[in-house]
Amino acid sequence: MVAPQADGLPQQGHEYSEEIDFQKYWLVLKRRWLPALLMFSGTIVFALLAAWSEDSVYEAEGKVLIERDRASSLTGLNEGDLGEVERLSQEPLKTQAELVRSLPVMRATITELNLRTATGELVDPSSLLKKVDVSPVGSTDVLSISVQSKVPEEASLIVNQVIESYRQQNIAINREAAAAAREFIEQQLPATETEVLAVEAALREFKETNNVILLEEEAEQAVEVLANLDVQMSQVAAELADVDAQMGELQRRLGINVAQALSLSSLNQSLGVQTALEELQAVQADVAELRSRYQEEHPELLIQRRRLAEAEALLRSRIQEVVGADLVVPATASLQLGDLRQSLMADMTRLEVTRMGLADRQTQLGETRADYLTQMENLPNLEKTQRQLERQLQAAQTTYETLLTQLQEIRVVENQTVGNVRVVSLAEVPSSPVGSSRRLYLAAGGLVGLLLGGATAFLLDLLDSSVKTVKEIKELYGYTLLGLLPLVKGPVHRSDGTIADPAYPRLLVNQPAHADVREAYQILQVNLKFLQSDNELKTVVITSAVPGEGKSEVSANLAAALAQVGRRVLLIDADMRFPRQHHALKMLNGKGLSHVITGQTTEESAIQTIMENLDVLTAGAIPPNPVALLDSNRMESLLQSFAQDYDMVIVDAPPLVGYADASILGKMADGILLVARPGVVDYAQGRTAKDTLTQSHQKVLGMVANGIIPANEPDSYIYYSRRGKGYQRNGGDRYATLSSVDGSN
Repeated sequence: MVAPQADGLPQQGHEYSEEIDFQKYWLVLKRRWLPALLMFSGTIVFALLAAWSEDSVYEAEGKVLIERDRASSLTGLNEGDLGEVERLSQEPLKTQAELVRSLPVMRATITELNLRTATGELVDPSSLLKKVDVSPVGSTDVLSISVQSKVPEEASLIVNQVIESYRQQNIAINREAAAAAREFIEQQLPATETEVLAVEAALREFKETNNVILLEEEAEQAVEVLANLDVQMSQVAAELADVDAQMGELQRRLGINVAQALSLSSLNQSLGVQTALEELQAVQADVAELRSRYQEEHPELLIQRRRLAEAEALLRSRIQEVVGADLVVPATASLQLGDLRQSLMADMTRLEVTRMGLADRQTQLGETRADYLTQMENLPNLEKTQRQLERQLQAAQTTYETLLTQLQEIRVVENQTVGNVRVVSLAEVPSSPVGSSRRLYLAAGGLVGLLLGGATAFLLDLLDSSVKTVKEIKELYGYTLLGLLPLVKGPVHRSDGTIADPAYPRLLVNQPAHADVREAYQILQVNLKFLQSDNELKTVVITSAVPGEGKSEVSANLAAALAQVGRRVLLIDADMRFPRQHHALKMLNGKGLSHVITGQTTEESAIQTIMENLDVLTAGAIPPNPVALLDSNRMESLLQSFAQDYDMVIVDAPPLVGYADASILGKMADGILLVARPGVVDYAQGRTAKDTLTQSHQKVLGMVANGIIPANEPDSYIYYSRRGKGYQRNGGDRYATLSSVDGSN
């Protein structure tokens, strides 16, 4: 459930997880089972009434076969037949089904059967159409036509007449289409015949004017020559591409182009160049040796450097004599070639010669082809004109012959009286009604009833803004959960045999019939003891958000539980607006807290002992302004004095919402114990109470969930059973331990 905010809108806070909590939904249904059951029962009753009020309906069925038109095939006209359903499959059959359900067929059926309404008027075709159902039968070419009616004879008559009307419509449609086609062809034939004669005359005049006899053979020869030239040019282009690829690979490996390869080959064969190169290399060796021994300014090294410059100038002079000054020669290191390099350079030279030859041949073939095309230019133009005329003549003749053939076919179709719809079986008068839909009504009623019942339960739960489970209480307040107190239903018998008034707090921990409740309060008092690890807990104010959450009953029973374990306890009824402790403990309220604060009596005379270790100070007379008494130095000194005399002082304070009493007392005590009861406090009241505690900076020891019904709690909480051993999950009975499985507290 989404908890509503104070303004009535759903609360979208941390209370709810984004995950689907099916157990939460189940608890909603358990809480709202009665209205959900009433809604479900009402829906079932409505479905039963609808089912039993249903009239018997009879269904008649007939079948027709959609087949090819065999009338044209009997005359030998197998192509272009009209009036047939081609490629019978599911889609064409659906088309035929819609034709059966067309308004013209319905009107013809109504007219033939003279179907009239109760007022004597002809039945509307749309109303008859609702009764007719047409569907393909499996993967066959058969259509099933069925009609449902309360009168069996009427159902069979309508089916048979629909079949006959559809068959007559099919024949009429075939005839109408054939007649329209015949009229169109008869209009087109004269114009087509005139076109044929005109094209024949133009072709004859062309041949006589251009003296054309063997134009086709000349054109064929021209085509062959051009084809051969294209083949040769393609071969040359392929060879040229192969040579270029080889040249590119050699240039990549050698790192030079063809001109550089020719230059290096010439220089490598020149004796003068090689001699100068050897002298240069010798001088370079001497310079390198001297540099390793002397510095750059050494006289010997300067002499050798001058010799090196002279050797380099001589080498350049020899190179220019061999290859000229315009060619770029690679580095001198490349002037001495190995055998492999010389072989590759020779291959490069050979490929260059081959490439030049192929390029020349390609140019020659292109020129030859262009010359031949120029010479044969007139021949293709004549052939083109002749072929255009011949194509025009052939098209005109084909159109004329096709129109003549179709005219013969259409006349056959127009005169036939058999369509392509064959009756497979006519409808017979049904002897029994079709399957009743009563079960469907009941099933639908059950399903709708479940949905409406669930929706009713969730709607009511949504409108209810109260906090419904312990989990929601924890998420609302966020305080430590110190105890889970079960709901005690039915009459409670006191020790003297009388029955406690359920309108007032009940002392349960001393009742043998409620030992389970006593153990729940023992768990609460143990958890309070655990809170005293640092500071001793002497004074506890017990309050709640709103009246009706059982704070007074919790105060009385907790005080009695503490007294049973040997601790001296004083229970103070500080709710001077609606005092209740004297009713729970069957005490007199003649003298109480209000009398002690105002000095009308002493605390010794006002305090009453009701059982061993348990004293009670009732509220006393109701004052006109309880806040003035509680917010006094006298009240604070009383609490301090009582804390010294007793092991525990429990103060039953008014609710937080609407009253300031609990906030005043909380500042005087060691802490506040908040009582919360599912189904009583709502989210707005709970947030108001928490804001009050926060704004007044109260020390909240924790909270107690009172009036818990284990069956209404999610399985994330553990409940204790005296009949079992240890702890068990939801359904373990009537009271709870402190902790939950999720370990949040």
